[in-house]
This record gives sequence, structure tokens and C-alpha cells, in this order.
Amino acid sequence: MIDQKSIQPSNRFRNNDKSVGIGNAFWDMSERNGLAGIVAELSDGVLRTAAGHEFVNFSCCSYLDLDSHPQVIEGAVAALRKYGVLDHCIPRSRVQIPALLELENSLGELFSADVVSAISASAASAGLLPLIASGHVGNGTRPLMIFDKNCHVSMAQAKPVCADETEVVTCRHHDLDFIEDRCKEYSRVWYICDGSDSLGGYAPVKELAALQEQYGLQVFYDDSHSVSAYGPRGVGYVRSNSPGLDDRTIVVTTLNKAFGTSGAAVLLNGHPKETLRVIERFAGALSYSQPLNTAAVGAGLASAEIHRTSELIALQGRLRENIAVFDSLVGTEQSGSTFPIRLVPVDDEVVIDAGRRVFEAGFYVSPVFFPIVARGTAGLRVMMRAGQTEEQIRDLCAVLVGVGAEAVPPTHARLGG
Repeated sequence: MIDQKSIQPSNRFRNNDKSVGIGNAFWDMSERNGLAGIVAELSDGVLRTAAGHEFVNFSCCSYLDLDSHPQVIEGAVAALRKYGVLDHCIPRSRVQIPALLELENSLGELFSADVVSAISASAASAGLLPLIASGHVGNGTRPLMIFDKNCHVSMAQAKPVCADETEVVTCRHHDLDFIEDRCKEYSRVWYICDGSDSLGGYAPVKELAALQEQYGLQVFYDDSHSVSAYGPRGVGYVRSNSPGLDDRTIVVTTLNKAFGTSGAAVLLNGHPKETLRVIERFAGALSYSQPLNTAAVGAGLASAEIHRTSELIALQGRLRENIAVFDSLVGTEQSGSTFPIRLVPVDDEVVIDAGRRVFEAGFYVSPVFFPIVARGTAGLRVMMRAGQTEEQIRDLCAVLVGVGAEAVPPTHARLGG
């Protein structure tokens, strides 16, 4: 019998011992300090725990607060009433209700793309990336796949599966020189990255577009954090700054964040119908009996309609105003950006205590630590929303400065405010 202790993992693309071993210490400390596993009810924009502690959530990705918009809520309810079923539990390749196609057509018109829906962005990436690796999404050629070192775990976790199909490498964050050198060596290269990072910042979309034009580089973006919050009709950062969407670019985005509903959308153009059929049939969870449920479809249709109105422009404007208020009071590397996330640096040793002090003062921000971020780069992640009040933002900033955040000098504050 084989001694299980003698089995040695390769750890080429992931290392659970390291992630769990180090990360769990932070998570356990978060729980002990009341910063994880919080149960609270929402009322009038304030959360309240069973013990009666009230706090404002500054760690929510619904950047435009559309998840509580009356039109979105009613859209979900109306769809349930219309179709009389919550989950149509059969693969879409066999039978699908027309509402799913209605949503994909609406999103396709909104984002000027061919849209395939998914139950989540993680499911979409997990299903699509192995098909890119094998060449079945593409021209049949197995490419070199370059994963950005900082790409979200929803993409990074596909590395081992992709490596079973083709060559996989990892590059430093947005290392354009590395990517260009590989384009000179390989006839077909895919770069896998976030279009908008979960810790603040955008991909160098214009520079990557130049490499696409010069070498035929192909790029797979997850632009979940900027869709709806950025660009005309909420098309997101990637679509606003790239020359167009063709078979050299695929964008995956969740609908759970600023879009305010549930599920995900895959945006692509220029791919033959045969490729779309392959995606429907073989892209992992995209082909299972778990399409978007009816409520999510109805909510998505309602949110898409809001995106076609001036209300979206007003919500985006309020979000930018709130970001500017924060930047006028607390300095971060993201200051001056339209991105709705700010990362306040805090030493690894005290980040949990800092988060606890902020929570006790009536605000929740996420302490982030390894493996969410690299060791030695911990911080408090602050997420801005259109519905936050200036008073709430100013009060939060005062608390953050009290736990060590960089205060913006008053002269700068007046200029930025």
C-alpha cells in the first residue's frame, strides 16, 4: 500500500498548503475580532447585528446601488409571475425558456456584443479558459497562455486545467515587455488578466490593443469591477478604451456588482456559430443544468433598461463625486482614479486590529491579507457607492486617519473637494 505521506505535489500552479496555512491565521483572527461571519439586517442603508451594533457597509460591490432599485426588484418579481418557475433545471443546449434569450439579446444590444450568460463570472472563466487552451475557442491552434500574476482567483484556478491542454506561464503584473517578447516567439498568445482589478486599478487596455494589432495577441479580460460603473451605457473600462470587440478579445463580467442583479455575461464578437455551440455544450458550468434563474433574468432585463436612461449617468456621477470626497481626505495609490475601490495600506501585524477599530466606530471595511494580496501588502479595502452620503464618507475618513491612513493636507483637500 502506498504511504500517502510520500505523495509530493508539484505545486506548479497553486499551493493550498501555503495559502491555507498562512491565510487561515488571518481569517481566524478576523473571526475572533468580529470582522468575519457577521450577520446583520439592512434597514435604511444601515446594517444592524443581533446584538444591536449598527454600521455602514463600505465593503459592498454594488457601486451604483442598483441591487435595491425598485425597478430591478419588480423586474425579478414580474418574471417569476410571468413564467411561474424559479429554476428551469435543464441544460440550455437541450431546452431553454425564451426569457434567457431575451436577456442575452438585451445585453447584446446594450454592450454591442454577442452575449452568452452564465450563473457566475467564475463559472464562465472556468468553462471558457480550458477551451481557449485547447484551441476550440479560437482558430484550432493551442496557444501560449500568459496568466497575469495578480489575476483574480476565478481565472488563476484554471491554470492546472489549461496546462493539461497547452503551455501556461505566469507574468508579472501587466508586464507588457514580457508579453511582447512571447508574441515574438509564439504564433498565438492569449493574455489572461483583470480589466479592472479587485484591489483598485485598470489594465493597460490601450497598450494591449496595440500589441493585439501588431502581433495578433488575444486578451481575456474579467472587467467585473467596472461594468455599469464606467463608460457610456455602463460598457466598462475595457470596452470604453479598446478599439472594438472581435475574435481577439473576450470580456467576462459579473452582473452581481454595479449591474445590480445576478449572474454573468460573456461578451464576444467575431466567433463563428460553431464556436458558440461548443461553448454551450462543453464550457463546464455554462453547459450544466444551472442557467440563470428566472428572477435573475427579470432583474437583469430591468437593470438593462435603466442602463439605457439618463438615470445611469446620474448614478455614475454621484459615484464619482463620492470617490472625489474620499480622495480629498485620505491618500491612497488609487487617488485620482475613477475606480471605486481604495486600498488603505496597513501593516500585516495590525491590519485586523485596524479593521476592528473601524468597525467599532460604525463602519465596515474589508481587511485584506495573504493570499488575497501579497505578503507584506495588507490593507483595508474601501468600496465607494453612489448611495453613500458625504457625511458618512467624511466620518469614515476621520476614523481611517485615526488608525493610520494618510490624511490629505487641508490645502490639497480644498483643491480636490
